[in-house]
Amino acid sequence: MENIYDIIIIGGGPSGYTAALYASRAGLSILLLERMSAGGQMALTGDIENYPGFDEGIDGLTLGIKMQQGAERFGTKTEYAEVTSVDFSKKIKEIKTDYATYYAKTVIVSSGANPRELGVKGEEELISRGVHYCAHCDGRFYKNKTVVVVGGGNSAAQDALYLSRLAQKVYLVHRRDELRATKIYFDQLSKAENVEFVWNSVVEEFVSDGRLKAIKIKNLKTQEISEISCDGVFVSIGRKPATEFLGDAVELDNNGYIIADESTKTTVEGVYAAGDVRTKALRQVVTAVADGAVAVHYAEEYLRG
Repeated sequence: MENIYDIIIIGGGPSGYTAALYASRAGLSILLLERMSAGGQMALTGDIENYPGFDEGIDGLTLGIKMQQGAERFGTKTEYAEVTSVDFSKKIKEIKTDYATYYAKTVIVSSGANPRELGVKGEEELISRGVHYCAHCDGRFYKNKTVVVVGGGNSAAQDALYLSRLAQKVYLVHRRDELRATKIYFDQLSKAENVEFVWNSVVEEFVSDGRLKAIKIKNLKTQEISEISCDGVFVSIGRKPATEFLGDAVELDNNGYIIADESTKTTVEGVYAAGDVRTKALRQVVTAVADGAVAVHYAEEYLRG
């Protein structure tokens, strides 16, 4: 334990680098551990138009880099490493990566949540080239075009409604014969003249020539394979929180999200959860940023105590 940080932040997305900014400006010793690059999932988004302060929007990667630079300006140290395990059972918290072990008085977990992929042929190659996971982020690129939404829950229904106001045609593909979404969404979708339901069906393959051209779907009742021509597909089958490395160090809900309210406090003293990784109603850049600031407030309070 040669070097014990005041705060170690796990994850370099908007919540992580906001926490780092606030903590560094407060004079605390900070280490931020990031697996890939600044911005997290935000860095994979094209134009972000719903984050205040950028009247013409800003791409996710640039915003992530700006957040990183802002925090490092005040002394935040970034290490690029993947956290493999943690031990929060003692007063000094232990975080292990592939290459080193780090120690801290407090920890802010901001590891985020990743969209669930369909896992079918052609999907990975077409990400951001016709295949997307955030309708509010990328829907504007499909104005007056044909799109497909895959899923049947509230998120998929919300995405389909949002896209129906932009796209010429919206197909909603769901593996069952009714939506899992609440009835109000179904009622609204039924009234949208440009929305067509494709029931009892799953996506089998993405068809492309470098960019998405169509999807092949299979009807689960008849086993018939058919094709839908489209310009874009929005996969909305849920998200998976990046919490595997935590083991049973903190309490998680049934979906794997860290149980923490608006205070960001977890079930372990001195450990906080910020951004998409915690239980919350809305997962957006602006709410993640707010979590980062709140987490530092309570971490400072804990450190003073």
